[in-house]
Amino acid sequence: MIPPEEPLPDAVERLIDDLVAEAGIAANRTLVRRVLRNAVRLGIEPTDRLDLKITAAAVEEMREAFALFRPFAGIPKVTVFGSARTRAHDGRYRQAREAAALLAARGWMVVMGAGPGIMQAAAEGAGPRMSLGVSIRLPFEERPNALVAPDAQQVEMKYFFTRKLMLVKESRGFICLPGGFGTLDEMFELLTLQQTGKAVPTPIVLLDEPGGGFWAGLRRFVQEQLVPNGLIAPDDFDRVLITDSAAAAAAEVSGFWRNYDSLRWVGDRLVLRMRTPPTDAELAALQTEFGALAKGRIRRTEPLEAERADDDRLGLPRLVLRLRPKRVGDLHRLIRAINALPSAQHVERE
Repeated sequence: MIPPEEPLPDAVERLIDDLVAEAGIAANRTLVRRVLRNAVRLGIEPTDRLDLKITAAAVEEMREAFALFRPFAGIPKVTVFGSARTRAHDGRYRQAREAAALLAARGWMVVMGAGPGIMQAAAEGAGPRMSLGVSIRLPFEERPNALVAPDAQQVEMKYFFTRKLMLVKESRGFICLPGGFGTLDEMFELLTLQQTGKAVPTPIVLLDEPGGGFWAGLRRFVQEQLVPNGLIAPDDFDRVLITDSAAAAAAEVSGFWRNYDSLRWVGDRLVLRMRTPPTDAELAALQTEFGALAKGRIRRTEPLEAERADDDRLGLPRLVLRLRPKRVGDLHRLIRAINALPSAQHVERE
């Protein structure tokens, strides 16, 4: 059992407050103090040197990555995963390049691992201006690709866990092409985050070369092994699009945001924000189809008090419901229904 945390001496607390003030930090002071307090506690406690090195490097890497992404906060992003070993003549390489080009033409930035293979293909498709690279230092195989210059829109990581955070954190869609252990690890982490509700719903596309069977083999494994053994719910894999069309992959990513904008939890209430509100008849149809997800009714609402306090997307219409905890995976179906509402078909998205 972890012993209760000892308070820092008052003199140290004052030094931390003075440091924050002297540095001119005006915003988010409470969070900055929290970071500093934990750094001091690591020094006071008998923390192993290796643990300190991991902590210091992780914080430094995250700070550098946050700085890389910060200027592009208002631009939608898609992350492309895939093998570093895929060659330029491979059909999967061409698919990654085409999907990235289609999304870049619609105003999306493409985030990738900044290495060779599929990562290089995605960078080629998006072009340097619309590419963001998050590379990893390895003793072999991976190197930053030529289209994401080290002194431009690229950051290098030592640890996979910090790199994976940045490849996922900023993106509103994901395209996975066939790959090895690394690609499968990234793909399964995406599915786990979605299944458990630890990440907001986003489109996930498994893209293969025309006529390819790589992801179809995964779907068979899911249907023949995972579902019958009760290891996942029968519809857990429904949130994924498997396709061999780069155009369909790009349409899935951008189309997911056609009408749906965002969500927020306020206590046990789930607020869904959209661009066009449903009509009375459409709302009744949503209630009929998705009422089992909710404890009570799905209804229109004005921004809730917590949203107003944060000035959070106040100009958008919204729906509110109390979602049954074990039905979080079904949010994808509800969002797709919101996007398919007849009243929303005039909406233009990225």
